[in-house]
Amino acid sequence: MKITALEIGGLLLVEPTRIGDARGFFSETFRADRFAEAAGPVIFVQDNHSLSAARGTIRGLHFQKAPRAQGKLVRVTRGAILDVAVDIREGSPTYGRHVAVELSSENWRQLWVPAGFLHGFCTLAPDTEVIYKVTDHYSREHDAGVRWNDPGIAIAWPVAETEATLSDKDRTAPLLREIGPQFRFS
Repeated sequence: MKITALEIGGLLLVEPTRIGDARGFFSETFRADRFAEAAGPVIFVQDNHSLSAARGTIRGLHFQKAPRAQGKLVRVTRGAILDVAVDIREGSPTYGRHVAVELSSENWRQLWVPAGFLHGFCTLAPDTEVIYKVTDHYSREHDAGVRWNDPGIAIAWPVAETEATLSDKDRTAPLLREIGPQFRFS
């Protein structure tokens, strides 16, 4: 398993090894000790699984407010996504900047998104399935988001605005400048 720090502190690209033969393959997709060496102590409490039927489905940009903030380890088991993390840690030298990584069932990569970041993705193929581990349980009262196409963040999504499939919640989320400080950079 290869774990690489990305250009925004805290974000990690995890690349599990696949060992294949005539039967298929085997892969160790998560190992707590190796992950903790790179990310620090993390306890996952819930696994989530989403299916997006249409190519161009956007989910995000989401986060949970403190004290129920979530870190997420995201992977794709079918299809492909452009996975995006946006730094919203007040005082961070990379505040408002984002990283976008393609995750797919082919490349087998995973993205670690710690608390203090917005997270969202756009499907690059139909019938895409995403599985992610989270560090806190879902809490409706702490659930929040920022508009997916916020011009202040300027994400180059791989779908035209008129062709994106979105929930009403994601379509009408506030802009980053409207949510106020949520996390402090330390």
